[in-house]
Amino acid sequence: MLTGDGWITIAVIVGMVVVMAANLVGPDLVLIGAVTLLLLTGIIDPSEAFVGFSNPAVITIAALFVVAAAVKETGGLDLAGRVVLGRPRSLAGGQLRMMFPVAALSAFLNNTPVVAMFVPLVTGWARRNQFSVSLMLLPLSYASILGGTCTLIGTSTNLVVAGLAEQWDPTIKFGIFEIALLGIPALGLGMLFIVITSQRLLKDRRGALQELGKAREYTIAMRVEKGSPVIGDSIEEAGLRSLRGVYLYEIERAGRVLAAVPPSTVLREGDRLHFTGVVDSVVDLRKMRIVPDTDQVDKITAHRDRRLVEAVIGAHSSLTGQTIRQSRFRTIYDAAILAVHRQGVRVTETKVGDIRIQAGDVLLIESHPDFAQARQRDPNFALIAEVEDSAPPRHDRAWLAVVILFLMVLVNASGSMNLMTASLTAAALMLLTRCLTGEEARRSIDWTVLIAIAAAFGIAIAIQKSGAAEVLASRLIDVAAPFGSVGLLAALYAITAVLAGLVTTKASAALMFPIAATAAEAQGIGLLPISYMIMIAASTAFSTPIGFQTNLMVYGPGGYKYTDFLRLGLPLQALVGICTVTIVSLAWL
Repeated sequence: MLTGDGWITIAVIVGMVVVMAANLVGPDLVLIGAVTLLLLTGIIDPSEAFVGFSNPAVITIAALFVVAAAVKETGGLDLAGRVVLGRPRSLAGGQLRMMFPVAALSAFLNNTPVVAMFVPLVTGWARRNQFSVSLMLLPLSYASILGGTCTLIGTSTNLVVAGLAEQWDPTIKFGIFEIALLGIPALGLGMLFIVITSQRLLKDRRGALQELGKAREYTIAMRVEKGSPVIGDSIEEAGLRSLRGVYLYEIERAGRVLAAVPPSTVLREGDRLHFTGVVDSVVDLRKMRIVPDTDQVDKITAHRDRRLVEAVIGAHSSLTGQTIRQSRFRTIYDAAILAVHRQGVRVTETKVGDIRIQAGDVLLIESHPDFAQARQRDPNFALIAEVEDSAPPRHDRAWLAVVILFLMVLVNASGSMNLMTASLTAAALMLLTRCLTGEEARRSIDWTVLIAIAAAFGIAIAIQKSGAAEVLASRLIDVAAPFGSVGLLAALYAITAVLAGLVTTKASAALMFPIAATAAEAQGIGLLPISYMIMIAASTAFSTPIGFQTNLMVYGPGGYKYTDFLRLGLPLQALVGICTVTIVSLAWL
């Protein structure tokens, strides 16, 4: 029978679920609020409330954010994507070509940077091959989720469950690849299901990236630099005819202007490419080692760490009335103006230096990393904002980042180093070898995720300590009793999966683990198999866009509606659940 503490704990949990399901407040604030209430009521003490902040799983996740960011910043993911995707002959073949590398990378990297890198890659690639973008981006998200179930480090949810299990029973040990017994079959079945059914269950929709009519456009000259992966490719093969929101209108080569160039034109080192398009396109081009073509850029201090910035000229700016050349902009600001946007149209003078600056002009600037922050109070500018993800990839260190990642996985898989030590060492090596700067490392850590995870440990202790876990587990056992252990596993999986879709994967894992562990213990089911099952159930939130962050990331670009996730995701979630419960029953019961 539930005590007063048990009822309070359940009331707090129900309140958490309602608030998170309604998306009223962020999960980190909800979980911290819940821990505070449990602390105020005396159900847990301060040492229990914040035990998660010192848990190895939380420290490991923070280190893995840094490792994943280093692989992304060096351009390793971008290069891999372009090499692997190729030119498939059918939609099914294209989906498989896309899902395999995404799943493989997601098994060893955090899902979020993998999906962030592949969304623009897959969008442009789909258009080049006349595939519907909406038939690619949701499978992209699902492939990253399924790939994350194949290793212990594939998703932070797995590490949360592992941390809770080790807190429950300090003798339990998790291998990095043991969960693959459940994850690989789920991945195989999931990809097969997507390939067979997605054309029937998903509609061809126009995404946000296809509605760029009102975005600020610039005319800008870019240069194919030495070592660019597009050298030797035709314009079509390089994907320059179908980049989002950009158009290549002419090429300068050896003093000759090639206007209205056909898609078959082969690119060469040093080609000067003239584009018109939105600023995001310039970011995409830089990842192909196609760089702004102006001698002013090469003279900027901190050349390798430069950023793109948009700045609006103020009404009383001293720069107005001068040409860009006369303003001595580079000398004064250690930054180069690449292009100008004026009153809803792009400025198209032959040379950027000849453009006469006017109040209200939007300048696209290449600068050192501190420019935007340092010039916020400069009276010459009404507004300054750094372009997101605009740092040029450190291509020369891509191989180094991949080697460090491989060694991290190797030493952990061999048992010679625990995951926390391996990930911290890998993060340190990424910084020491300059695959990532200190500032980029700080920005790469999602503190809201870490706070939510750490707070979840305190809530899990409250569920166990108040007796709520024992009572709820006994009720669940009574309901599932006619169906035996398999029925209990199915019930636990279903409840965890539903919670993951309503709230978040990590919150679902934290809430359900103590209940599942108590129920499993009463039924004689080992802690290891029940932990792996909860990992899969909590991680595979396919049926709602709010359940998993990567679903939200493809929501807008794919032009999806909420029902799209239900149509494709709900049956996929049921299929993965049946597969997981069956394997757990056969292998461990």
